[in-house]
Amino acid sequence: MIKVIYGSKGTGKTKQMIEIANSTIEQAKGHIIFVTDTKRGMYDLEREIRYIDVTDFDVAGEAALCGFVKGVIAGNHDNEYVFIDGVMRIAGKPVSEMGAFFYMLEKVANDRGLTVYVSISASKDELPDFVRKHV
Repeated sequence: MIKVIYGSKGTGKTKQMIEIANSTIEQAKGHIIFVTDTKRGMYDLEREIRYIDVTDFDVAGEAALCGFVKGVIAGNHDNEYVFIDGVMRIAGKPVSEMGAFFYMLEKVANDRGLTVYVSISASKDELPDFVRKHV
């Protein structure tokens, strides 16, 4: 299952994702992974959450992000939650051009029984249908 958190820049999407991630610890039976492209917020997450800054691994572009996410998920068989903050910044694309990424993410989430949260800097009107169905 994919859940999208959207809003214009500066509306608190990262803070909201951190709060949701921290709140999942009590009920999570598997791993929780938080992927972003900055160190901002790193110390706000509970230590049980695996924090990954993609800039440490030179991940840039949609294809690289797809491969990276798949690799992170493949690293453990009991992942349960994945948070991807700033997906458009990492992919270097507008959300309207990220259909392949969302297709891959939906397939992986369904196949692995994951709940994936994705933050997108856009208004609801700017979200394409392939994203809007996850709002």
